[in-house]
Amino acid sequence: MGIFDKAKAMLQGHSKQAKQASDATEQQINQRTGGKYTQQVDQGQQEAERRLGIDDDPNR
Repeated sequence: MGIFDKAKAMLQGHSKQAKQASDATEQQINQRTGGKYTQQVDQGQQEAERRLGIDDDPNR
């Protein structure tokens, strides 16, 4: 079992909170870097959310 599998199992049933944490992390990184790496941070966030099974719409 890999690290993403373990994280995915722990997040099951908490996708709304996970999405909020992911968004807050993205905002914090962009703030600290002055938005210099916005595109790369967004791509990284999307890939992490995809691998962890975090929905774009947490109300589903």
